[in-house]
Amino acid sequence: MFKGFRSFLLRGNVVDLAVGIVIGAAFTAVVTGFVTAFLTPLMGVATGAVGDFSKETFTVARTTFPYGGFLNALISFVLVSAVIYFVVVVPVSRLQSRLEKPKAAEPAKVDCPQCLSRIPAAASRCAFCTAEVAAQPGFPAQAMQRS
Repeated sequence: MFKGFRSFLLRGNVVDLAVGIVIGAAFTAVVTGFVTAFLTPLMGVATGAVGDFSKETFTVARTTFPYGGFLNALISFVLVSAVIYFVVVVPVSRLQSRLEKPKAAEPAKVDCPQCLSRIPAAASRCAFCTAEVAAQPGFPAQAMQRS
């Protein structure tokens, strides 16, 4: 019973997921600190406000609506999303596209005249029904044919 549980925990997917969550939490703290320390005050300078809307409220019929906390969370979300996109997603996408190997062109395929399965155009025999296939134009006939 415990042996199966241990092998489940040590499986690569679970360990990778745990590491990803821990690194994600640490990265979130770094990005949130950057947004709080730099971007929110810069936004306050640009708009002429302090950059902290947490105490903002409005009152309707003697009921107070503290919308400032929501506004702060919304601004923080937009700024954190922008930072993650421009600092992480865009550079990683560019790096992946540079490191990606070009895909090899898939060989041309034709239908087998006997079973109508798709086979390579250069094939001399169908892989599905083993019928002999005539060489297609543009492809050399097979030099050696098996009997």
